[in-house]
Amino acid sequence: MDTMKRHDPAKARAYFENKLAFTTGPIELSRMLKSGNATVVDVRAAEDFGKGHVPGAINLPQGSWDNPRGLSRDSLNIVYCNTQQCHLAANACLAFASKGFSVMELESGFETYKGHGLEVEDATKLKAAA
Repeated sequence: MDTMKRHDPAKARAYFENKLAFTTGPIELSRMLKSGNATVVDVRAAEDFGKGHVPGAINLPQGSWDNPRGLSRDSLNIVYCNTQQCHLAANACLAFASKGFSVMELESGFETYKGHGLEVEDATKLKAAA
């Protein structure tokens, strides 16, 4: 007996169109960073941000979402938290979109981004540059 439910292809298409419109992966984010057409937003705690983050990211922990300084109304804001299981980024995207910002979520979060061996900026690099 087949226990797998067949899904309506039209609903599947709509779901995946939305998923592709509002999420991106680590490799795609790395490419976007090179083009300079996005603002990257780290919604983790400042302590985690200081240990390492996507280059050029701004830090907007949960308590700062009512006044999201640094977000861009002129470009896409790509939001991330720690992992796929962390829902901070999705909640932040909801809050920022409600304020009129164009948003996209980095699927799988910072840990997967870092795990792909992509460039990471940390507090030591920032102090050395100052």
